[in-house]
Amino acid sequence: MAAPKRNDAARLEATEARIAALDLPKGGFTAPARAAALARFREMGLPGRRDEYWRWTDPALFAGVEPQLGDAFRVDKPIFEGRDKVRLVFVDGVYDAAASDDPAIAGVEIARLAEADRADIHWAKALYGALEADGQVPVERPFAALNTATATEGLLIRVTGKAARPLHISYRQSATNSDVVLHHVVRLEKGAELTLLETGTPGARSNVVMEVEVGEAARFHHLRPQGRALDRAMITHLFARVAEGALFKSFTLTANGRMTRNEAVIRIAGDGAVAHIAGAALGDGVDGPYHHDDTIFIDHGAEDCESRQVFKKVLKNGAHGIFQGKILVRPGAQRTDGYQISQSLLLDEDSQFLAKPELEIYADDVKCSHGSTTGAIDETALFYLRSRGVPRADAEALLVLSFVADAIAEIENAEFAADIEARIEDWLARRKH
Repeated sequence: MAAPKRNDAARLEATEARIAALDLPKGGFTAPARAAALARFREMGLPGRRDEYWRWTDPALFAGVEPQLGDAFRVDKPIFEGRDKVRLVFVDGVYDAAASDDPAIAGVEIARLAEADRADIHWAKALYGALEADGQVPVERPFAALNTATATEGLLIRVTGKAARPLHISYRQSATNSDVVLHHVVRLEKGAELTLLETGTPGARSNVVMEVEVGEAARFHHLRPQGRALDRAMITHLFARVAEGALFKSFTLTANGRMTRNEAVIRIAGDGAVAHIAGAALGDGVDGPYHHDDTIFIDHGAEDCESRQVFKKVLKNGAHGIFQGKILVRPGAQRTDGYQISQSLLLDEDSQFLAKPELEIYADDVKCSHGSTTGAIDETALFYLRSRGVPRADAEALLVLSFVADAIAEIENAEFAADIEARIEDWLARRKH
């Protein structure tokens, strides 16, 4: 047994205790990938606060054998209601066929991991765990490896043309102590197109991995308004590989949640590919502890490609926000256009935003930039609105909406963007004073 790197006895003991408590799946086409992932996890060990990318986020809530959370959770308010979509429902991490629509009407190939894994041969065999394994370099992501080793539920989605309707993965929590592990694999063949929606709270504690292969000239749109549960601890990993001429776009809205960490590793592998990832986080510590962490890595490995990272956080009453974002431009990735911005709006003096923007460039014909700012409400703009009769609370809400507008603008579908904006307005309306 290889001991975890950079490790001490306590970390090794905690890692082995976590493994010992697992009910590991056996057999199926995923068996080789699971075994390799478990070996990776054992070698890396559970992360600690001394690890560079965990120094601002305590991994303890994700590392324990059992969830250490309270009993408070809310039923999520529906979003994207009335939109033409195919709903696929998970309750406490288990697929609920009765609450779901017929997957066949989406016009794409959809299978449950729990059922498909009984076969020896499946199209997902080459992908399950592959992008996760590739995404462990240069930064180790132990909880993603743990997910690959242990997940028994998730969706395997293969798209060969333009999906007839968006797919809507709806997460619902019904138990106060649900500990959810989900692993989705999405493959878009050449020229295919899919819009994928993820909404709600998977469980009291959840570890969700999504691996996305975007084929040549394919288009993938991902929208993820995360649930409203106050005591939620959620870690997500989005691994993507984007081929020549393909488009990848992802947007996440996070409101509430005791601890949320959203990681993304996007490999731009083909010439002329485009990858945009954006997010808005709304945190109010009056509801309880709020800690939100976006950790993003975009790897440019081809020519004439574009990437954008646009992240906005609105924090009040002691809420904490983290952004760790990197753009890597490999040798030969000429004419790369990489853009990264992370900004926070602090609505009081008790909240905190910490940022670590990074550029690493090994090509000479590139256009890359990054920036990070932290500030309060613009008093001049606030005065202007109030002088025209707008009440202070309404004026602040308008300025917050203006602040997050750049992130929302990354959503191409106007109807879905309007739904996201309405959710933000609802959050602001509940906090007027």
